[in-house]
Amino acid sequence: MDLVELNLEGNNLGGQVPQCLTNFTYLKVLDLSSNQLSGILPSAFTHTKSLEYLDVQENNFEGTLKLPNTKHDSITLFDISHNNFNGPLPKNISMGEITRMDLSNNHFSGELPSDFLTGCFSLEFLNLSNNNFNGQIFPQYMNMPPLWFIYLNNNNFSGKIGKGLQNFTSLEVLDISNNKVSGQVLNWIGNFSSLMVLLMSKNLLEGNIPVQLSKLSSLTVLDVSENNLTGPVISSFNCSSIRELFMQKNAFTGPIPKSLFRSPKLLMLNLRDNQFSGSNHLQGPIPNQLCQLRNLSILDLSHNRLNGSIPSCFIRMIFWTGQSDIYNEYMSNDLALDQELTAYVLYHAFEVNFLTKNRYDSYKGDILNFMTGMDLSNNDLFGDIPSEIGDLQGIKALNLSNNLLSRSIPKSFSKLKNIESLDLSHNKLSGQIPRQLTELTQLAVFNVSYNNLSGLTPNEHQFGTFDQSSYIGNSDLCVTLINKSCTSVPTPPLLPSNGEEGEESAIDMVAFYWSFFGSYVTIILGLLVILWINSHWRMLWFYFIGECIDFCFYWLSKYVSC
Repeated sequence: MDLVELNLEGNNLGGQVPQCLTNFTYLKVLDLSSNQLSGILPSAFTHTKSLEYLDVQENNFEGTLKLPNTKHDSITLFDISHNNFNGPLPKNISMGEITRMDLSNNHFSGELPSDFLTGCFSLEFLNLSNNNFNGQIFPQYMNMPPLWFIYLNNNNFSGKIGKGLQNFTSLEVLDISNNKVSGQVLNWIGNFSSLMVLLMSKNLLEGNIPVQLSKLSSLTVLDVSENNLTGPVISSFNCSSIRELFMQKNAFTGPIPKSLFRSPKLLMLNLRDNQFSGSNHLQGPIPNQLCQLRNLSILDLSHNRLNGSIPSCFIRMIFWTGQSDIYNEYMSNDLALDQELTAYVLYHAFEVNFLTKNRYDSYKGDILNFMTGMDLSNNDLFGDIPSEIGDLQGIKALNLSNNLLSRSIPKSFSKLKNIESLDLSHNKLSGQIPRQLTELTQLAVFNVSYNNLSGLTPNEHQFGTFDQSSYIGNSDLCVTLINKSCTSVPTPPLLPSNGEEGEESAIDMVAFYWSFFGSYVTIILGLLVILWINSHWRMLWFYFIGECIDFCFYWLSKYVSC
């Protein structure tokens, strides 16, 4: 038959592929993606010499992948991702004309065949992520010079980075995260002038960050987190391009480069769990240069030794206005990313852990477009809270707890209309809680415990849901929710209802217990006095006791004998 193109994408088809579909000898395009097809992928598809486009992603195919013994040079796109294929790749997987190959999210295992590493020399896009591949990563004989995108993340590749990577002179995205790659970050990676995204997290890398990385003028995302990297962070990062920098959970030392605070496009910066200036114990005041990070959406400087006052220049930052502007900036032409890279950057690359609502939550992908927060907790900050913080109207989480902040809570906080979590606990704040805060209808967590606050607590709207734990440790604060006596406001007398005391005038239970005990003792003593004075009543009493004993003995002996 002369059928050239067959597209059955997204039709909820189930069962195995009908045998009749393998009879189209001139078929060039076959798209069965996004169905529920199962069983083994018919080998006749891969034997068709005319086939150029094969897409069976997002199905339930299983078993090993089988290819013909001869080279399959006609295929340009081969996508079998998101299935249940298993076992090693065929040794003869050599496709000289293929430009895009996606084998991700299967159960493939074993080492990559040498024919694959040398015979697919036209590849531009390669995705092997989320499988069980092992062996050395980028062996020397690897030959795929046109590659732009390489995703090898979430496998079991090991050993040092091989010299085969040097052949990819046009590389734009490299993701080898979550493997067992060891050794150092090689200096010659700085020669990839087109590299925009470099993801190497969750490996066994060690040593310093090579200074040659500063030559990557197009580098937009760098993630080397959760390795064994040491030494100082290079101060010559090309901050004109870097937007996301993740270096957490390593052993970096020395000062944090001030050049990072001057980056005009930096959106995400995570340096926690290192040894900067002594176990991440940053000292001194918060630098005003931090306010130059105008696109920053999440700021976490918690658990350090920062002192001084909170800079009022935070008003220059724009994260309180929402993240739609940042999203649009990603999609704008100035980033110069094509559609493939833009989608990956926005929805796959980033994951941020941030403390909000008394717990650490993970924010990833598009959710980051809607999350804004600032955490300055557990430092030595003092002075008053700048009223300008009330202008951060898009912020959702603000944590200033465990500092030395004093004076009153700014009334301008009533303008934080989107805030969901506000923690001011363990400071030296005084005065009353502004009643204007009851306008914060999104507030779910509020904590001002262990301060010097006084007066009545608000009880309207959201504040009617907060319990004693939100206010504990303020000796002069009247918490109306727990019936604390409020000396500043006299309690009105309780009025009787229908000539009787209302339900509010409850009986004093302590007096009741004492009166009951006194009556009981009086009755017992009166009985003893009567028996002692009157011999006739005493005789009748003992006669009554004797009759009770005989009666009990009779019934006891009767049932025991049974």
